[in-house]
Amino acid sequence: MKTDFKPGTMVYPVPAVLVSCGSQPDEYNLITIAWTGTVCTHPPMCYISVRPERHSYEILKRTGEFVINLTTIEMTKKVDWCGVRSGRDFNKFQEMKLTPGPSKTIQAPIVMESPVNIECRVTEIKELGCHHMFLAEVTNIQVNQKLIHPDTGKLNLLDSSLITYVHGSYCVVGKRIGTFGYSVSKKT
Repeated sequence: MKTDFKPGTMVYPVPAVLVSCGSQPDEYNLITIAWTGTVCTHPPMCYISVRPERHSYEILKRTGEFVINLTTIEMTKKVDWCGVRSGRDFNKFQEMKLTPGPSKTIQAPIVMESPVNIECRVTEIKELGCHHMFLAEVTNIQVNQKLIHPDTGKLNLLDSSLITYVHGSYCVVGKRIGTFGYSVSKKT
């Protein structure tokens, strides 16, 4: 049996990421974002959605750059804290003992503790309502070398215990239940 639920965003789980922004160390900021995702493969594009009243919004709009930093189970409290505190009042990197590192293609910093850092350049801002979507081209990705298999060169994100957000709760990712195409692949 089904029941109606109020209209809303029910596409869960979603990534729980730290978005870093700012062009100078004195303005570097972090914002926790769950409204993020892939938009296109060629060219590689992502998006983040941010409320205009957030401290990071004006930085993002002015610089047109940001980094999507994937987060791990070890970072969960820091991710949550950065989502409930404002960069107007706190230096989030310092408060959470996170390390800003250099991006390769943009001025916004990466979070060194993150296993994957996705450098992005904004191509369009869409005002959608309470959130504005920053559509961006991926200009570079930095990955922790421990996640790359030494023989195959393949990236194994399952070993990094990434976290997601599910309707008010943080969850961890990691149990493999199949691989792409396994339902139609021939048995060897």
